[in-house]
Amino acid sequence: MNEEIRVDSISKKEMYEEILPQIKSLVDSDGDIIANMANVTAALKQVFGFFWVGFYRVMDNKLVLGPFQGSIACTHIAFGKGVCGASWKEKKTIVVPDVDQFPGHIACSSLSKSEIVVPIFVEDQVVAVLDIDSDRKNSFDDLDSCYLNILVGYLKF
Repeated sequence: MNEEIRVDSISKKEMYEEILPQIKSLVDSDGDIIANMANVTAALKQVFGFFWVGFYRVMDNKLVLGPFQGSIACTHIAFGKGVCGASWKEKKTIVVPDVDQFPGHIACSSLSKSEIVVPIFVEDQVVAVLDIDSDRKNSFDDLDSCYLNILVGYLKF
């Protein structure tokens, strides 16, 4: 198993295209979901330099902090609250170019400026979300949404 993620590309699209097969290989080699989420967060943070990357798992009708890379985070998020809770409720990826413009944004860190949250499904139920924050506005777009949705599909809950 290759335990190093390598990316030699310049464009964001090329970076995703290089990292996705490596992440798939990494998660396919280990059946432990917590270990896989931890490695996914590390790979995304390493390659893209995101401010914060982590997972929240649905437990007892709330989102509970899972593996992450970055500063200390909120540990529990209610259904429908903040970007993560909204993604869970709406069952869709949410891209927020400026978190200050998102009604009800939960500011775990005042340094977060933009965010993307991708729900993870088992059948038609959201079981977790991938949350990524940037310390710059307008960091995420449809390209991120497309590739991150592919990536979360590799995880087996």
